[in-house]
Amino acid sequence: MAWNPFPYPDPAYQYTAASLEAAWPLLHSGDREPFPTNPLLVQAWIAFHAGEFERAARLGLDVGVNGYSVAHKAICIYAHYLERSPQKKLATFECVAERCERQQLEQPNNPSGYYWHAYALGQYSQGISVVKALAQGLGAKVRNSLDTAIRLAPQRADAHIALGVYHAEILDKVGAMIGNLTYGVKKEECYKQFETALALTPDSAIARVRYARAMMMLEGKKKQAVAIGLCEAAARCTIHDATERLDTDAAKRELEEEKQ
Repeated sequence: MAWNPFPYPDPAYQYTAASLEAAWPLLHSGDREPFPTNPLLVQAWIAFHAGEFERAARLGLDVGVNGYSVAHKAICIYAHYLERSPQKKLATFECVAERCERQQLEQPNNPSGYYWHAYALGQYSQGISVVKALAQGLGAKVRNSLDTAIRLAPQRADAHIALGVYHAEILDKVGAMIGNLTYGVKKEECYKQFETALALTPDSAIARVRYARAMMMLEGKKKQAVAIGLCEAAARCTIHDATERLDTDAAKRELEEEKQ
């Protein structure tokens, strides 16, 4: 497929191998990925942080299963933010989910294989409708992968964000009673997951954006002021790479919607 370019190239997002390693704890506070030892993967992550998502994905996939973390992150961020075709989005997320299932067999202790599996299936589910996805049993797959990712990497904030989204989406679609009895989701647990994510990554824009969206799903106008405050804080977050730029853009769009 033809990849749309990252629309905001910036020299500030261009890292060298040395500067990437120095910035790594900050850039990867959300996923706790280890710094790569393979030089090709260093180049893949440099491409990813610069917004060269296609190059990052290709370099990662060329390495094989050890390159799946950067490849899947690049593919999923691209598909979520920059792919315009709904059909291509669905096909992309489906492909990532399938590859992650193979990765789980080869690397059963790698949290990335479970996180990106859950992320891809979650995005796919939203694309076909959460209700349809639940009927197909995808909800259980998402939950199992997120639980495994958190068990393997309890400090992985992005998995806590995704689990918060999981609770909110199901509660929004099926209600509290069915949601709790059938899927084990609760509003309190949703908020707990977001608070955990923010404690782990206090400067995260995306954690605030998703938290605000979840609040509006579950509480509506009652939490609008809090949701707006979260989006305002997200829009002010410092930007260190291409993905964070896309995240802050999402915060600004969410803010406009919440204020309407």
